[in-house]
Amino acid sequence: MTGITGWLIVNGSLKTDTFMEMVDHYKKAAAQVELGLELIFNNELIIGVGEDQLFLKGAKPSQLPKFVLFLDKDIRLAMQLEQLGVRVFNSAKVIEICDDKAKTFQYLAGKGIHMPNTIMAPLMFREVEKEEEYLLQVEKILGYPMVVKECYGSFGEQVYLVTNREELAAKRQELITVPHLYQQYIDYSKGKDIRIYIVGNEIVATMLRTSETDFRANINNGGIGVAYEPPTAFKLLALEVSKALGADFLGIDLLFEDEETPILCEVNSNAHIKAIQSCTGVNVAEKITSHIIAQL
Repeated sequence: MTGITGWLIVNGSLKTDTFMEMVDHYKKAAAQVELGLELIFNNELIIGVGEDQLFLKGAKPSQLPKFVLFLDKDIRLAMQLEQLGVRVFNSAKVIEICDDKAKTFQYLAGKGIHMPNTIMAPLMFREVEKEEEYLLQVEKILGYPMVVKECYGSFGEQVYLVTNREELAAKRQELITVPHLYQQYIDYSKGKDIRIYIVGNEIVATMLRTSETDFRANINNGGIGVAYEPPTAFKLLALEVSKALGADFLGIDLLFEDEETPILCEVNSNAHIKAIQSCTGVNVAEKITSHIIAQL
C-alpha cells in the first residue's frame, strides 16, 4: 500500500445491492493502485459548529482522512470536510453545480458551451391561480414539445415531455413548489444521447445510449448502451465542460442537435460507472483512483 487511506462517502439511505456493488468495485480498483478506501455513510458523521469552531464527529473516524472520494450529494458535508482541510474528490463546488440542473446551465452559460434554450422556473411557496402570461412567455420562447426537468433528480426519472398548453399548465401546478426548469426539446436526439466519462480532463470512456420506447435514453429507463467513438466536436465540448467546472471526474451527457453537432444535456458529478464499464471494458473506477493518487 502507498500508506494513503481515505474515505469513500456514500449516502446512508442507499445501502442497496447496487450501491454496495459499486462500493466494492471502487475498493478493488483502489487496491489495484495501492490506495486504501474506508467506506463511510454520510449519516455516520456528525458535523456542526461548537465553541465557534467547525467540528466533525462520528462512530467510525478517529482522525480526519487524507482525502475523500465523495460519491454523495451531501454538499454541506463536503464543504465541512474541505473547510477542515480535507481534499474532496469532487469538490463541494462541483457537486453543488452539477446536482442542480438550473445551476449547471447558469454556471456554464457564456463559456462557449452549446446548450438548449432554458427557462428556470420562479421560486414559489404555494399554488397560484393565474399564470397565463407566464405560460404564454414560456411557450413563446421554447415552443412544443418542450422538456420539463426537476432541478434535482437522477436516472432521468424527474424529466418530462409536454406537448401542449394543457400539459404544461398541469406540470407547472404539479411542480409549483419544486425547483424545476423548462427546456428546448432536441427532436433530432429523441431516444439517443452520448455519455462521455472524463477523469482529470481526459476522456476515458464513451458510450452511445439509445431507447426505442422513450425520448430519454437513460439505461434505467430501458435504454441500451454500447461502446461508441463520438465525433470530435462531441469530445471537445465535453472537455470544455470539464475545464469550465474544474472537476476531477464527470459523466457528461450530450444530445445530437444533428449528426455532427453536440448540445449539452446534463453533467453528473458522481455518475454511476457500471453501465459504461460493462459496455466499454474500461475500468473507470481505477482511472479515478489513479487520478486521486496523482493529485495527493
